[in-house]
Amino acid sequence: MTEEIDFILDTTKEAMDSAISHLEKELRSIRAGKASPAMLANVQVDYYGSQTPLGQVANVNTPDARTIAIQPWEKNMLQEIEKAIMIANLGFNPMNNGENIIINVPPLTEERRRDLAKQAKAEAENAKVGVRNARKDANNDIKKLDASDDMKKNAEAEIQTLTDNYVKQIDEKFSVKEKEIMTV
Repeated sequence: MTEEIDFILDTTKEAMDSAISHLEKELRSIRAGKASPAMLANVQVDYYGSQTPLGQVANVNTPDARTIAIQPWEKNMLQEIEKAIMIANLGFNPMNNGENIIINVPPLTEERRRDLAKQAKAEAENAKVGVRNARKDANNDIKKLDASDDMKKNAEAEIQTLTDNYVKQIDEKFSVKEKEIMTV
């Protein structure tokens, strides 16, 4: 019987871990005042007829805190990359110098910083919903088990402890990102 409970706990922990890793990925893509290659992670380039992530057709790096440099692996891809950045509607104005594409990242306004903080808060709330859904699924699975009431209560308490720990991690990650966004 404890094997089944352990399996439910492991499955729940995996679901909560995936909610945390998804949150981290989403927070990385939210701009926090300095340039980052992750800002272009969702840009899809038309690479010989198929939509391909920018990172698979070019080298993307940040020479300084306000600049993103994109060096395509094929020179004839410069216009396609430039067009893809414009289509992605990220608010950037790419500059093509014939060899590289350079994007100067403008500083954020106070209003834009607040909007980004709200966006980060929404992502944190989505992660909390994911954690709570994992808790609900686990509690439902435990109720279906043919075990003693004490074992079920202990397992539910363990799941609640897991949930509290993961929600605390989400809050910590959000507060770090919020501070990063609001720092000028």
